[in-house]
Amino acid sequence: MRWWPSWPISNKERAELMSDTSVKLETLRQRIDQLDSDILRLISERASCAKQVADVKLADDPTTVFYRPEREAQVLRRIMALNDGPLDDEEMARLFREIMSACLALEQPIKVAYLGPEGTFTQQAALKHFGESAVSLPMAAIDEVFREVEAGAVNYGVVPVENSTEGVVNHTLDTFMESSINICGEVVLRIHHHLLVSENTRRDKVSRIYSHPQSFAQCRKWLDAHFPMPNGCR
Repeated sequence: MRWWPSWPISNKERAELMSDTSVKLETLRQRIDQLDSDILRLISERASCAKQVADVKLADDPTTVFYRPEREAQVLRRIMALNDGPLDDEEMARLFREIMSACLALEQPIKVAYLGPEGTFTQQAALKHFGESAVSLPMAAIDEVFREVEAGAVNYGVVPVENSTEGVVNHTLDTFMESSINICGEVVLRIHHHLLVSENTRRDKVSRIYSHPQSFAQCRKWLDAHFPMPNGCR
């Protein structure tokens, strides 16, 4: 931060100070522009390598599987180990996951079914794991996610398994017992719930709250403390 002198200075001195700041900013901006060009070139080079990997795999086996979760995990662990900041490890991993997602889409776009509708925490988990370049398809129920994977309509499915507050999602575990599908990855996601009311609604006039049973269970203590209601009103 630059502090202006507290004593009077001439217009010439003020102009020199401002000129010095402008020169430093311009130098930094030119450096950023150069770095952006370098990043663009390297990402494009990485994408070209990904396409070559696809050609090699297809030449060896036309039915090859392009997405390798263990390989992606290995790359992300290496990136986080090499990271010296100032971005933290999770943020750096997120950036590289999106780069890998875009490069993988050049080889073969991944189709992922998840428990919908759009905007659910399950979709958020799917995007966190597979990146924005994956083709994500919302399903109306957990059973439908399993059926889509079993039928080969999608490559992977994402379903909720456990919540630290409410415990396991029994429907998911029961469906796994009846299915031949295997778990190949895990996503940990921080969950936040919000209570929505009209801008004209007074807090003391809220008489009924609607939500999914799982959400009620996860927010039970907060609701009991702030909105105690007779049974049947939630």
